[in-house]
Amino acid sequence: MLLEHVLEKPRAWILAHDTDPLPPAAVRAFTVLAARRAAGEPMAYLLGEREFMGHLFKVGPDVLIPRPETELLVEAALEWMAGFESLAVLDLGTGSGAIAISIALARPDAAVLATDRSLKALKVAAENALRLGVQLHFAGGNWYGALTADQKFDVIVSNPPYIRRQDPHLEKGDLRFEPRAALTDEADGLEALRTIIAGAPRHLKPGGVLWVEHGWDQAAAVRGLLTDAGLRGVDSRRDLAGIERISGGYL
Repeated sequence: MLLEHVLEKPRAWILAHDTDPLPPAAVRAFTVLAARRAAGEPMAYLLGEREFMGHLFKVGPDVLIPRPETELLVEAALEWMAGFESLAVLDLGTGSGAIAISIALARPDAAVLATDRSLKALKVAAENALRLGVQLHFAGGNWYGALTADQKFDVIVSNPPYIRRQDPHLEKGDLRFEPRAALTDEADGLEALRTIIAGAPRHLKPGGVLWVEHGWDQAAAVRGLLTDAGLRGVDSRRDLAGIERISGGYL
């Protein structure tokens, strides 16, 4: 993968030219990337992109790396949107924009707003929207602080920081290189989820739905938060690994 990236050639070409000498510049670039990978840096950051929902998204250390299990959040939103037109969608904490942009690509009739408190993340998301040729809106602010009091949506989705502060995984693997503020609330892992769920009724239209991603052991707690907020039809869905990955309910 690193050779493909450095040479800008597909794997089939590399296999067919395996005895060709490499240009010195390519050798230098490859050596640097290989050393960074040996130190544990994620491939997505080395290559500068990651596939999500069939689309390539630019990524870097200012945003989380999109993961396959998060596609479930997009699928749940699109399933609920089926049969309706011109819906308003909100993605809280958009990061690379993978969720919001994937929804906008699948439903160009929807008005999608993506928010994030990180202006660097919003810049990456806007670049991804431009690269993928999709129209949506961006706003800076912490959760609902990016909105006006009267803004309401048919769909709200979010993949917030939900890893608890003491979780040893924060110091392992790819997570060591990803923005910590997008991974953990530096508390019990539920602080952002509490804020998002508690504020949802004020920003959902009647019948509007909220879906959030959460940790592998948080589904029951999140369902309780959704019920306490007055949402109906509270449910959780499992990812391909059989883990309850997202939970939601409607107003």
